[in-house]
Amino acid sequence: MNLKRTTRRDFLKTSVAAALASGIPAWAFGGGSGSEVRIAVVGLGGIDIPGSVGGRGRQIINRFREVPGAKIVALCDVDQAVLDHSVREFKDRGENVAAHVDFRRVLDDKNIDAVVLATPNHWHALGTIWACQAGKDVYVEKPFSYNIWEGRQMVAAARKYGRVVQVGTQRRASTVLPQAFEYLRSGQIGRIRCAYALVYRA
Repeated sequence: MNLKRTTRRDFLKTSVAAALASGIPAWAFGGGSGSEVRIAVVGLGGIDIPGSVGGRGRQIINRFREVPGAKIVALCDVDQAVLDHSVREFKDRGENVAAHVDFRRVLDDKNIDAVVLATPNHWHALGTIWACQAGKDVYVEKPFSYNIWEGRQMVAAARKYGRVVQVGTQRRASTVLPQAFEYLRSGQIGRIRCAYALVYRA
């Protein structure tokens, strides 16, 4: 199957500004203008971990609720307590949402157009491949895969089944990084022999 390849420039031009600000393009799940995209969020994360590792799924829910045409219709988490907590938040807003502890039930549900994978990292590749096989588009959190081979299988699945797959690597779209790389490649600091990276987080 031949899929139209989208360049980064075309992607940025066609994305919804509000969704881009959160790193999630509204077009990524194949719905045209005026159509509703029904989404399942898989992997909700800890209840008391807002926005850090383990809470990304719940953070994504709030971002997708801001995207016009996107509707979260299902939640999935292996921890029943976490799942019940998130379902209760939807009910408190007067919204109905299906609840699954088994990802396979999400894949079987024909009412779901796309899945958001915020699972532990080692599930990203297989979850993406299974979702593509089930005819669903995918937004998968970083890291995309454990290794290059896994990543290639994900790309192959997206192409084979004609699905749209987007990875949450928002920093790749940063305007600062290309400037930094241009400076590094200019030779102004000489040959780079080693690089250190430090990350400070709460």
